[in-house]
Amino acid sequence: MPVGKLKEFLDSQKIKYVSIAHSTAYTAQGIAALTHIPGKELAKTVIVKIDDALAMAVLPASSHVALSVLRAATGAESVELAREAEFKDRFPECDTGAMPPFGNLYGMPVFVDASLAEDEEIAFNAGSHNELIRLSYADFERLVRPTLLKLASGRIGETAA
Repeated sequence: MPVGKLKEFLDSQKIKYVSIAHSTAYTAQGIAALTHIPGKELAKTVIVKIDDALAMAVLPASSHVALSVLRAATGAESVELAREAEFKDRFPECDTGAMPPFGNLYGMPVFVDASLAEDEEIAFNAGSHNELIRLSYADFERLVRPTLLKLASGRIGETAA
C-alpha cells in the first residue's frame, strides 16, 4: 500500500488526519475537481533540482512553481524541474507523481508556497493516484519544517498579460 509509510508516520506522531479516497486522477487540478477541494487549497508536490540536489516545491494545485524564486532564495546557480527518471526511485512505495509533501521522510528539503500556510488545513496526494490526506497545516509545518516562500507563479490556464 503506497500510503503505508505516510500513515505510519502520522500515527506515530499522534496526528489527526482524514484519508479521502477518490477515482483515479493524475493531475492536481483533476483531483481537486473530483474531491471538490478548490485548487488553491489542494497542495501539489513538484520535484525540483537545486544545483543537482532534489527538493520538493509544494504549492496550490492551481499554480505553477516560480523557479526563479527558488533560485534567489537558495542562492543556487541552477534550479529546474526534475525529470521523472531522476526521482521515481526515491519514492519506491509511491505512485510516480503522487508523492506526499513530506521531504523529511525522503531526505529532501521542502519549500512551501506561503499561501498554503494561510489555510487551516492542507490536503495532498497520499502516495497514490486515488487517495488524499487532509490534516491541519500547523501539524504539517511542525512535522516537515518547510521553508516558506512566495513560490506560486500564476494560475494554471491563465496566460501572461
